[in-house]
Amino acid sequence: MTEPLEGIEAVDWPSLEHAYGPADDVPEMLRATLSPDGETREAAYDDLFSSLCHQGDVYSATAAAVPFVGRLARDGGEGLVRRLWLLTAAADGHGRERDAARRAVAAALPPLLRFAEHDDGTVREAVVRLVTATGPFAVPLLPLLRARLDEEREPELRARLVTALGLLDVSDSARTARNTALLSAPEPAVRRAAVTDLLRTARPPFPGPLVDAAAAAFPALPDDAGEWPHPYVPLADRLLEDREAARRALALGVPIAQRLTDLWRDCEADALPALAAAVDHRYDLLPIARIGAALAPGGGGVPAPGAGGAPEGGRAWAAEPGAGGLPEGGQAWAAEPGAGGAPTGVAEADWLEPFLGSAEPGTRVAATLAAVRLRLPGAAERVLALMDALPGYEDPVFGTRIATATVVRAAVEAGGDAAGQVAARVAAAPRAEWTGVLCAYPGLAAGCADALVALLPASAGALGAAGPAAGGRAARALRARAERGDLAAALALARVTGDAAPAVAILRPRLGADPSADDLDAAGALGAAGAALVPLIEPPAYASASVRPSVRRRAVEAAEALWRITGRTDGIAPVVAEALGRARDFHEPQVRQVRTLLAMGVLPAAARPAVERLAHSERRVVTHLFPDGEPHVDNEARALARMLLARTGARTGAGTGLRSGAAATAAPGA
Repeated sequence: MTEPLEGIEAVDWPSLEHAYGPADDVPEMLRATLSPDGETREAAYDDLFSSLCHQGDVYSATAAAVPFVGRLARDGGEGLVRRLWLLTAAADGHGRERDAARRAVAAALPPLLRFAEHDDGTVREAVVRLVTATGPFAVPLLPLLRARLDEEREPELRARLVTALGLLDVSDSARTARNTALLSAPEPAVRRAAVTDLLRTARPPFPGPLVDAAAAAFPALPDDAGEWPHPYVPLADRLLEDREAARRALALGVPIAQRLTDLWRDCEADALPALAAAVDHRYDLLPIARIGAALAPGGGGVPAPGAGGAPEGGRAWAAEPGAGGLPEGGQAWAAEPGAGGAPTGVAEADWLEPFLGSAEPGTRVAATLAAVRLRLPGAAERVLALMDALPGYEDPVFGTRIATATVVRAAVEAGGDAAGQVAARVAAAPRAEWTGVLCAYPGLAAGCADALVALLPASAGALGAAGPAAGGRAARALRARAERGDLAAALALARVTGDAAPAVAILRPRLGADPSADDLDAAGALGAAGAALVPLIEPPAYASASVRPSVRRRAVEAAEALWRITGRTDGIAPVVAEALGRARDFHEPQVRQVRTLLAMGVLPAAARPAVERLAHSERRVVTHLFPDGEPHVDNEARALARMLLARTGARTGAGTGLRSGAAATAAPGA
């Protein structure tokens, strides 16, 4: 019998590549797997996996190493499972060398098939995974897998064989018949594997009985994401491809509540009970806070008309030049005009009480945030008590996601009487981290202007919102900071005194060849007072034809600034619309573009497909990573898109559209 590493020196390893460069060190790694020292062997296997199958990529050295790994595995003994898994990773890799690696593994496979009957179940499983990874090369081995399914007695291994046969079987009818019969198997793990494969090959909408079978069998096995080759789909992922199937599965106990609301719109009411029942840590309250903001007063889980966009009949407040808060009076976009109270089904949220009364500060703060977002009765009083007891709390692990300042802001965003109460408390005893909420209440900000001066630079936005009523002391303090180059103070000074010269002087050198998004936003915030900056902003605004994504992004930011300064839409709206129309993945910048077009009152043809998708898709369109307790930005995007379509009607064109009422009067610089 050939020695496992015989001929290894005949390979021109330096001419081959692995993840870290030339593969001249592969022979040494392979020899190290035979070391008498256990730590040396384990380190060698780790090095081989990392070098030859790095994060799923395979290389020219991978195929060259496979025959030697196969011979080492052929001899069995210690390290057999690691060797079989290394071969599996090589067969299931991707990249330019994938076919060569898979062919090499298929050639090394025959002597290893005897291990399919090994006494050790981990070895038998490794062989099943290895055979499956060779894909079409494994088709001749289907009889072997079928025989093993009949003979295997360990339930989880039988389930693995069901999955392998499902992925490899060339007969759809045979696969479906086998899996259907196995739905009544005595082993839950086998039933789970069978229903997983049936759902993989079914087309949505999925039959109710099949979803019921999936839910019943779901706890039997982990979801195995990433452990099987294409076209395997984990069971939860497949259920989530069909919104109604996912809702049904969730109601039957499948733990997909958060993912359901991440992928599909209008499922918040379905998810809330499961999320509430699963709270085990303060972080678990953040997904509840997120979906609470979308639950409409009156129930149903459907966001209120206009939720996520501008106040009814008006412009989105976040687009107002220089605005840092909510419209006067505190009515937030997330609240339905005229609506009040908690969503049906959560008004008696007894499950939240233990967390609201927790002795652990972070848990109490997170629970209060959830109560505010859910608009529970008594939430305002909870916020006021929190402001007294834990005024400066910020979570040591999760930072501002769980912080008293975040709860204060959320309470003001929720609108209604509670917003006014909280804002009044801020004005009575302002803190630096709370002052942003006073941007929505110019009168309150003016009334505590002297206290806000002491909190500069954090309070610059609130002083700017107060306008001339901030008074002479605020003006002098802002001017002193502006003269030292503080841009936020200079912007506030422009609103308090009408003198934009310091802000223009700070921005002029910054708006050169590569202006930042923040500086362009600041220039736009000046409105007509920033007219002197237009010659600096126009060049990047009209560079949208560039093939470089970074240049196109900067063009949109500059175009938005130009509009806020000049009020012009011709030549500017098409830049914004083209960027929105080109987008494939939607994030906050795309939401801002819709917000800008809504404020302009125009919908160029280039943006209409994207806007219609945002308005009407049942799936989430805008990505909002991580459950941070903030309302899902996709809700705002949908509301803005619907308002834009309603406002512009059928009129489309390159920079033309309906420009009436609030949109016309809101245009800065007009």
